[in-house]
Amino acid sequence: MSGTLYVVGTPIGNLGDFSPRAIETLESCDFIAAEDTRVTLKLLNHFGIHKPLVSYYEHNRRERGEEILSRILGGENCALVTDAGMPAISDPGEDLVRLCHDHGVPVCAVPGPCAFATALAISGMTAGRFTFEGFLSVSKQSRRTHLQEVKQERRTMIFYEAPHKLLATLQDMYAVFGERNIAIVRELTKIYEEVIRTTFSEAIARFEAVPPKGEIVLIVEGAPAPQCEEVTLEDAVAKARAMVADGASPSDAAKAAAKESGFKKGDIYKALVQ
Repeated sequence: MSGTLYVVGTPIGNLGDFSPRAIETLESCDFIAAEDTRVTLKLLNHFGIHKPLVSYYEHNRRERGEEILSRILGGENCALVTDAGMPAISDPGEDLVRLCHDHGVPVCAVPGPCAFATALAISGMTAGRFTFEGFLSVSKQSRRTHLQEVKQERRTMIFYEAPHKLLATLQDMYAVFGERNIAIVRELTKIYEEVIRTTFSEAIARFEAVPPKGEIVLIVEGAPAPQCEEVTLEDAVAKARAMVADGASPSDAAKAAAKESGFKKGDIYKALVQ
């Protein structure tokens, strides 16, 4: 009988956010798969947890994933953690979760802090509908391509960004999206937690003068609804006249123009025959 993969959320800054259930899970599992074993070891030491650690990160995820799967299939329970937040969210843990599902291994969630949801909750931005876009590429061309793909996205967009890349990202977004309202949420749950509600142009000026610090969640207002040209009754009548000139009966022309414009057929017909 196989073991279980536990996907365990870890604090994104404040260690007080680590849940009792998460601590219990790490204490009871057979081993822990960690993005950076050095970071996770500090967390374990703080809570007095002593468990074997296995590194699992972007550049070893294929071969290490198979090794972890083999151990779980052999009956061991594994806890998957990332440096901060929920594993598998913009994180290589996604591959391990999928691998376990593909082989019939039970995957159990031990929820914890998640940076993008936490940032959105305190940003004051529209949160009814949103899309999480993760990290943009370090390549300027790939970054621009990504932004062009979401240029017309009307939902609130959420991005992760490192401080040394933020200014270039804001400049590219301003060039592609035009002016938008944004929220820059930095240092979540830490001493210097801050929400900066601003616009692209104001943020660019701010960070050109003083470089940003801390890990950042960038929340961008969605694209405005497309402006529809208002159709007048005169426009609808002109449309109907053109149909009549092409051979349609006044009644059929008025009916078709009414369907397109939203005006009543009778009003269009009356103006048409006068």
